[in-house]
Amino acid sequence: MLMNISWYGSEAQDTQIKGFVDVLTTYQDDKLSFGLGEQDLFITSELTDRITFLGESVFKFGMSPTSFNVSIERIVLKYNFKGNHNILIGKHHTPLNYWNDTYHHGRVFFPTIYRPLLFSSNVIPLHTTGIGVQGENLGKLKLGYDVMAGNGIGSSDISDNDKYKSLTAALHIKPFEKWRVGGSVYYDKISPGFITHHGSADTVDFVITQLIYSGSLSYFGKRFELLTEGSLVTNSMDSIGTTTSVAFYGYGGIKFAKKFTGYARYDLINFDTNEIYFDNDNKMTVLAGIRFQVNYLVVVKLEYQYDESDRNGINNMVTGQVAIGF
Repeated sequence: MLMNISWYGSEAQDTQIKGFVDVLTTYQDDKLSFGLGEQDLFITSELTDRITFLGESVFKFGMSPTSFNVSIERIVLKYNFKGNHNILIGKHHTPLNYWNDTYHHGRVFFPTIYRPLLFSSNVIPLHTTGIGVQGENLGKLKLGYDVMAGNGIGSSDISDNDKYKSLTAALHIKPFEKWRVGGSVYYDKISPGFITHHGSADTVDFVITQLIYSGSLSYFGKRFELLTEGSLVTNSMDSIGTTTSVAFYGYGGIKFAKKFTGYARYDLINFDTNEIYFDNDNKMTVLAGIRFQVNYLVVVKLEYQYDESDRNGINNMVTGQVAIGF
């Protein structure tokens, strides 16, 4: 839906409102289930020739028949101060990786049904509330950069929980058509009293210095698709030392019969044996599926997923999804 709002008859505000939703059916443990995914409300608005707004709100359905939660995923005010250079203020997807930097919550654009473990297992901070400087498509290599300071891990969307600020620095280039290569560094200090990232009742009793080094390589061409990303996370504590954990995934797809794409993905998370901050549950996933692109805003996927984890053992699941944009 497109809305043009006139202010005092002199200037026009160009606002676009889009929605995304998906429905799922899963077969696991001899049980067939039907369910709803996320409903995403995505708003963009050109306030002036230099100032734009982006808002993204997600409705997540709960366990009871009528319960749901509303999550404000992004609120970003962008000011174009020169050429392809911008200042961004608000709640952002932390610009660490290709997936987090490219895809919003509209599942119709995902190459697979579910996010990689790197993102769904809370290895990296998915959101940052703060201020950043961004550049896009600079020079022959189409260089892009992001430098961001924000509220750190454990903070809310309205205030920081301590005096420390998170810092993110990311670079990427597009050396050839359809190719993108990127890398990033994330720095933060996690204060005592914060509940550990896996959501248990345990709390951090000392300051943790966290560094995340990430890299990505992607190619999305007319026939072949490739996306691989990895993050190395170090958590340093004065009393214990430094732990190192690694998360990685590789995705590949091949298009056939015009609207069909066959794909596969491998995910791996390996936590340090002395890790106390993350949920120390090593995981591995292998999946394969078929994606049918009805059109740009209607996609059907069928996917088989094999999981192994230290805690839950082996699990198999078949999932079908219809995702749409409207």
